[in-house]
Amino acid sequence: MLNFYISNKIRLFNLLLVIFSLFNLELAYAGQDNTSNLSIDHIMKMETVNSLALSPEEDWIAYVVTRMDEKKDKRFSQIHMTSTDGKTTLPMTAVYMDASDPQWSPDGKYLAFLGSRGVDKDTKNQVWTLDLRGGEAVQFTNVPQGINSFHWSPDGTKMALVIKDAKQLNNASDENSANEKLEPFVIDRLQFKKDYVGYLDRRRTHIYIKNGHEKPIQITFGDYDDSDPQWNPDNKTIAFVSKREGDPDANNNSDIWLVDSSVDEKSRELKKLTVNPGPDTNPSWSPDGNTIAYVSSIEPNKLWYATEHLAITDKNNGKTKLLSLNYDRMISSPIFSNDGKSVFALASDQGNRPLVKFDISNNNKENITPGDLSVRNYAIGNNDKIITLMSSHHSPFNFYNIKDDEVINLTNYNKDILKNTKLADVKRLIVPGWKNEPVESFIYYPPNYDSQKIYPTVFVLHGGPVSQHDTSFDKFAQLYAAKGYIAVLPNPHGSSGYGQAYSYALNKKWGVSDFEDVDAIADYLVENGVSNPKKLGVGGWSYGGILTNYVITKSTRFSGAVSGASEVNHRANYGHDIYQNEWEVELGLPWENIEAWEEINPFNDLGKVTTPTLVIGGQLDWNVPILNSEQLYQVLKRRGIDTKLVVYPGEYHGINRPGFVRDRYERFISWFDQYVK
Repeated sequence: MLNFYISNKIRLFNLLLVIFSLFNLELAYAGQDNTSNLSIDHIMKMETVNSLALSPEEDWIAYVVTRMDEKKDKRFSQIHMTSTDGKTTLPMTAVYMDASDPQWSPDGKYLAFLGSRGVDKDTKNQVWTLDLRGGEAVQFTNVPQGINSFHWSPDGTKMALVIKDAKQLNNASDENSANEKLEPFVIDRLQFKKDYVGYLDRRRTHIYIKNGHEKPIQITFGDYDDSDPQWNPDNKTIAFVSKREGDPDANNNSDIWLVDSSVDEKSRELKKLTVNPGPDTNPSWSPDGNTIAYVSSIEPNKLWYATEHLAITDKNNGKTKLLSLNYDRMISSPIFSNDGKSVFALASDQGNRPLVKFDISNNNKENITPGDLSVRNYAIGNNDKIITLMSSHHSPFNFYNIKDDEVINLTNYNKDILKNTKLADVKRLIVPGWKNEPVESFIYYPPNYDSQKIYPTVFVLHGGPVSQHDTSFDKFAQLYAAKGYIAVLPNPHGSSGYGQAYSYALNKKWGVSDFEDVDAIADYLVENGVSNPKKLGVGGWSYGGILTNYVITKSTRFSGAVSGASEVNHRANYGHDIYQNEWEVELGLPWENIEAWEEINPFNDLGKVTTPTLVIGGQLDWNVPILNSEQLYQVLKRRGIDTKLVVYPGEYHGINRPGFVRDRYERFISWFDQYVK
């Protein structure tokens, strides 16, 4: 049993006191002795906490804890349970189970989860159920291609399953058989590849119903992918997300659909609930089953730059209302209040990620979580009891019970690892950026920071581009600070959290407004005696790597750079990455609208680069293919610029294998130590 019991309670008198109290909690969390700086060894031992399921009786939460095992060079995930008074924590699954997505049965007697039990790395996820009154986990499904996701019915007698179509085999052998004949990829789809999957054939994901020991019954069909099934309280109707109009590979217009699972196949009809031309996702039913809350992007031509709003639609008359239209912030994860009069959701708001609530009658918004906190997940119980998975700059993600005027700390994962470490002091900085508009950053100061000194500084650029650095615990930034750098985490134009116009400034102008923002922040820090002008570094992953490429082609002020999982030659990516729809909407067809593509292509300016640059990525990355890193490296090497290419075998857009995770941390630090410090 893990020894992470804690009963700290923090009184919420007002917003200022809440922030101060939580800050004090973080100081205690980091330890009073402060005997060492944060190290890569600390980070590799840290656990990550995710998912959240609140029991029907509200006395327990179930969630997933993931650890990196460096000896086995694998990650392992377990289901844990913690009582909602924070006094007891129990591991519920074995390490080798690699469990995820815990869900309670409606009567609270069973805990279901996805898990794979087997020595074969290709063992597929199945649904397992655990009787909480005693006994081992029992396998509920046995589907050769595995289960993508599952959802209990309200009466607990059956489950909705999301399953990919079975592979057509030439013989009766198992789908995973090592003797299966190797076949060529035969492709006739517009969208024909996907990161973490590979080449795509015509197999799609559909929704099935499984009742007890019976074989799953398929209830959706066709050349479409169906996902996120949500049961209506009537125990019959299921809402789900699908692109079922036109070629689903040629558009992003997902809608909320309804299907009656209780009728036979001949009588079963699908009903399209949403008519918005943009994507509608994340359906959540009202308690009375008459209304669905969901996330809606109402300006599809603005792609990912468009604000994703909170919407509700009546399933009977189709009447739709946008609750967050006057709140120009990205919304996700809606859940109705128990009285059906409000909808909770997560928001991205100026570097914060609060839990908010919208009143359906008047669209008024209320912030539920206070101050500089980032909420990753939450659950709403009876009488609107609220459990959150939250983090701050100084505290990794843990669970909290928000009760009346109290925030009760339920878990304290990573306490023992961080209790004697010195963590960075973090402050917000706002300076005039592109077009003199304000741009915000988080500045991480080294432990024992001396304001009389100037420091080597590393700019940590976020991915997206429509994302944001927020107030959660940032391992890379804390590590840079521990190594004696000032870490700058900017939210330049293109970031979420500052409104649609702020994000849309990047449309067709990659490397323009965001570069000017980064440059303006560097100017401020240098001019105010914070950063050493001769010791500036820049780096990032995904779009953070792409922006790094723009920075080093437009400026020579940075003495070291790391370009991770980046893109450098836009037209070369058309048909090679997974974004041809997005490319076409933003820039047009690359053989017709050549000027627009080439205007923002950093490859054309690589002849100007003087910055020593580490280039790094995953071999199997089909999100931002390694082709880009290879071309960037080739040009820099050919020109005699100090550079190195690091390719992680078997890795995708994210780096998963613990040995490679450590290696990446070490290479980022050593490169900046060599060229910046």
